[in-house]
Amino acid sequence: MNFSIHWLTFEWRLIARSRLSVVALLLLLVLSTLSVWSGVQEVARQRDTIARLAALQAQDAAVATTRNATGGNAGSAAYYTFHHTWDAPADAAFLALGLRDVAPYALRIRALGLQAQLYEGETFNPEAALPGRFDFAFVLIYLAPLFVIALLHDLVSGERQSGRLRMLAAMPDSGRLWRRRVALRFALLLACLFLPVLAGAGWTGLDMGASVIVLAVAASYLAFWIGVSLLVGAHGRRSVTNATALMGMWAVLTLVLPTLANVALTRAIPVHQGVELMLAQRQVVHGAWEVPRGETMRKFYLGHPQWQHSAPLPEGFHWKWYFAFHQLGDESVAGQVQQYRAGLLARQAWTDRLGWLLPGVGVQAVLHRLAATDLPAQLAYQQRISSFHETLRNFYYGYLFTDQPFGPVQADQQPVFVPEERGAVAPWGAAVVVCLLAWLVFAAGAWRLVRIKGGGER
Repeated sequence: MNFSIHWLTFEWRLIARSRLSVVALLLLLVLSTLSVWSGVQEVARQRDTIARLAALQAQDAAVATTRNATGGNAGSAAYYTFHHTWDAPADAAFLALGLRDVAPYALRIRALGLQAQLYEGETFNPEAALPGRFDFAFVLIYLAPLFVIALLHDLVSGERQSGRLRMLAAMPDSGRLWRRRVALRFALLLACLFLPVLAGAGWTGLDMGASVIVLAVAASYLAFWIGVSLLVGAHGRRSVTNATALMGMWAVLTLVLPTLANVALTRAIPVHQGVELMLAQRQVVHGAWEVPRGETMRKFYLGHPQWQHSAPLPEGFHWKWYFAFHQLGDESVAGQVQQYRAGLLARQAWTDRLGWLLPGVGVQAVLHRLAATDLPAQLAYQQRISSFHETLRNFYYGYLFTDQPFGPVQADQQPVFVPEERGAVAPWGAAVVVCLLAWLVFAAGAWRLVRIKGGGER
């Protein structure tokens, strides 16, 4: 026990003498803490926004009921009444905000054409969205490797340049010495990342399984970069050369290759923007004013025979004709909507496969899936909106196509959006793949390290 404390104290003194190492560890701890705090604050802000919108929606619904339902016309109520939908952040969302930074997590909809309402949120400023959010995923994937490089680029070369490497290599068990030095630096880096995450997990109530995945993936990602640093540092080059080579590898693995892969996926799987669906749907809706009303109702009844026994349209405007051509507008782009979703999911599937080769991409995919802030989570929210919208339409159609009176009592029976109650999705399979690759690289680096002799490799 005393021997273990002795070597630990000795190795810590060596690290403490290096101002670069101490500053790097403190800076990583500060950045990790700020990222977790920022994520927790953003999640709290989104939850407050959802709660505030729910209260405002209740007020608007009461006003709409008083103003529109008293006339006994379901069409007016359907047209003027907005319905609140929302996607509450998961407990792990503070770690990786993902698409919640740009995609709407609360949306008010009416019984009119849905596609035009779904994709109005895509008209955001791309320059404002480009930097992204400063969250834990950003610190782990893009910044943590730089601190690994700072602490390990001169692990061997520093001893060689100081003239101590031959003496260390001549020791009876020099391999144990190297393992201890790596283990201590690894533990310090982990502590700088883990302590803020554990504090955030306790604050948000993140369950144990999700916390284990986050810690395992973070540790594995650090292990990957430690392995890379050891492999580069084992070739007998100078510290500056090692640092330059490692920085180049960091740029290639975290920036260049993911960007090139994204460009390749975009070209290989072309997907139109959601705003194009909105414009196509609106074109059909606006053009319906020039189509004979009888033709519009005939097309509508072909797809919805349950309403075909409705009374003929009277002279002048009627709400059921108006809602019929709005639904026909949605149905006219239904095929494009399916292609759009299928294309996005295909890109996501290939991005997940890319994570098998690029640990940064794999770690990001795992964290976003765990936090329910990735593309499948956003598409699932849209699907829940679509299901609720269909229920809403059918509710109003029951009054519009049968000419039944619609008053305050009926307005109180309007459908209410019920969000999905979900816990954190545990992407164990993807996490295992990421961890396996990372620890293989770490093992290779550790193997090369213990073969170091005074003049270089064995």
